[in-house]
Amino acid sequence: MTRSRYSLRRWIAPFALLALSGGGSGCQKQDLPETFDHDLTLGGRTVTGSSLQRGAVVFTQSCRPCHGATGAGDGPASIGLRPPPRNLRLGTYKFAAVAAGQLTTDDDFRRIIRGGLHGTAMLPWDLPQPQLDDVIQYIKTFSDRWQTESAGEPITLSADPWTTRADAGIERGKRVYHGMAQCGVACHPAYVTRSEIFDFTAELTKMRVEEFRADLYAPIAKASDYGFAILPPDFTFNILRSGDGVADIARVVASGIGGTAMPTWKNVLPDADLWAMAHYVKSLTDLRDTDGSTNLRARLKAQAPWTPPPRTSAPD
Repeated sequence: MTRSRYSLRRWIAPFALLALSGGGSGCQKQDLPETFDHDLTLGGRTVTGSSLQRGAVVFTQSCRPCHGATGAGDGPASIGLRPPPRNLRLGTYKFAAVAAGQLTTDDDFRRIIRGGLHGTAMLPWDLPQPQLDDVIQYIKTFSDRWQTESAGEPITLSADPWTTRADAGIERGKRVYHGMAQCGVACHPAYVTRSEIFDFTAELTKMRVEEFRADLYAPIAKASDYGFAILPPDFTFNILRSGDGVADIARVVASGIGGTAMPTWKNVLPDADLWAMAHYVKSLTDLRDTDGSTNLRARLKAQAPWTPPPRTSAPD
């Protein structure tokens, strides 16, 4: 059974109250908000001690139950949560609109905190703007990276060229996904036949794909910087963490996902192809919980055995 965001909040709330009251064993010193009596330089900008002090209070009240007193993702409410809460001490953040692995911007922090991450225990937090800004600066104190690095340059895309011709975008995206980016060969599931992958790859790269992994229609778990393997989403089944609108998907495709095998595709593929992939992925997410997903799986399962076509000799 899928747990709703409302029920998740009700489930986590008792842990938050228990944590703030000291868990019945006495409130430990390290559980109290840290005291900041001086300013800090974080991400190349000066943050006042008073702002950090206020942020520490907000974090203790709203974030500590899951993310833990030291930001390590080990709060009392974290037990059994999958995916686990982010370890903020790593200074590595998913779903930021910067090149994968770079420090996120404050705008990304605001979007993620206020929007939450779908399908996880990270709920939307409607914090007032002053409190939100303070807690963002406090979160930066958990990782030493913020003392020596600045946030990455935000990645932007040109205007979506497929807005008025989405069907053409989906068709182009299908070819780019399977033939150019090889998403369905390397990480995510494929959603077309082996013959189609062969044809798309030859069309877009002039290369031949002659062998396929046995589990072509399932995702492959990939190593991450978070201490555990991550299974890329099956777009016809999984909820997308950072939103499943075309613009949300395009942002993630262009930027990549920090700390994971999902690379930055901006400047690797033309913006038009990144938008096309976003439209194609959106078309796959629209199949979720419908007969369309079942029918697609049946079509792929029923495909005839495939062998690569013979190579043709180059003309004299």
